[in-house]
Amino acid sequence: MDTIAGFFSFITTPVSWVIVQFHSLYGAIFGPDTGWAWGLSIVSLVVLIRICLIPLFVKQIKSTRNMQVLQPKMKAIQERYKNDKQRQSEEMMKLYKETGTNPLSSCLPILAQSPFFFALYHVLSSIANGKTMGVIDQGLLDSARKAHIFGAPLASKFLESSSKVEALGASLTNVRIVTAIMILLMSASQFYTQRQLMTKNVDLTVKTPYMQQQKMLMYIFPVIFAVTGINFPVGVLVYWLTTNVWTMGQQMYVINQNPTPGSKAQDAYLGRLLKNITTHEQVKSKRKRTIVGAIVAKGPDRNDNERKFFLNLAKAGLVPQADGTVVKSDTVAAEAEAGAAAARRQQPKRLTKAQRQAAAAQATADQKPAERAPENKAADDAAPVAKTSLEKQDEPRDSTSKPSGKPAAGSSPRQAKAGQRKGQQRPKHPSKK
Repeated sequence: MDTIAGFFSFITTPVSWVIVQFHSLYGAIFGPDTGWAWGLSIVSLVVLIRICLIPLFVKQIKSTRNMQVLQPKMKAIQERYKNDKQRQSEEMMKLYKETGTNPLSSCLPILAQSPFFFALYHVLSSIANGKTMGVIDQGLLDSARKAHIFGAPLASKFLESSSKVEALGASLTNVRIVTAIMILLMSASQFYTQRQLMTKNVDLTVKTPYMQQQKMLMYIFPVIFAVTGINFPVGVLVYWLTTNVWTMGQQMYVINQNPTPGSKAQDAYLGRLLKNITTHEQVKSKRKRTIVGAIVAKGPDRNDNERKFFLNLAKAGLVPQADGTVVKSDTVAAEAEAGAAAARRQQPKRLTKAQRQAAAAQATADQKPAERAPENKAADDAAPVAKTSLEKQDEPRDSTSKPSGKPAAGSSPRQAKAGQRKGQQRPKHPSKK
């Protein structure tokens, strides 16, 4: 980890300068040597970085959605050119170019944060070792070494030796309790963020390998954070926990305001939008008009959530227009009610459990053989025939299907033999008699 952090040492000076500026602000409020001053400086560093990365986050959202939409086409290309890897790659790149999708865009926020993360790790490691770094001089170094967050020094780790912890003015037990709690919170926030994405903001009508991959990452990332977190200083854990909480809140806002088409989040959003439109009988904001206009432009390609949204608007007597506005129409409301009533009539009425049991008992009774007259009981005992309710009651009984002990009158013994043709037999040639 120190080698990786040293690779990003070129950015340690800007990172240390930002921390020092925030420390001078919070130090005037809480005191320069307090954990609040240094901890809030790290939190403010995270907020500043994430604000700068908002454009990349927007690109990440668009790229993720485009990848979800393209999964069926990508799978078809893989099946078609499974024996030609070069042609498969060319077709994939062509598909990305036509749709304007960049697969690496989903990783841009993480990649952009990496230099700041490792630079901060390098700064805190230098503080733990008593070395100046960037714009942090000896006076600031001594102040940072005195700063404790809930009894744990800013530069201490879970696996730190007791001698180093005591040199920083703390106990090993306090350090391990604080770092363990922060590691658990960091892993739990990462898991919840990914689970929220998979359960609410994914088109459930499309089952692709991409969804399975994201589901695996939902469990892999928290484990990675838990394993690597024991080597992070407390200040780095503050940084990573803050960025996870920021990501979770930012994602919740995106899911609520701009959900993925076909997802549960879209169904909930269109329900709120429907309530707002039917209450005021108009679409107020420009952003909402843009969303309604985009759904209108889809035409027959609308998903189930969007069709249900339009149907409920029609029941309220509102017709959406191409520009996103709605127009009042009583005719549309009457047609929607008539269509809904017809659909309800076409649906069979659901029987109760008692009715289903009675129907099953009646069917069983209909399948029992009808009682015969006393003179026919002997024939029934010889060859009983089960007559179901599906057979015609007036169908004549075939005498050949119930052979008795004696052959019928007018029939020859030759006809009773198996394998011979029924009906009149051709006489044999005189020479064969």
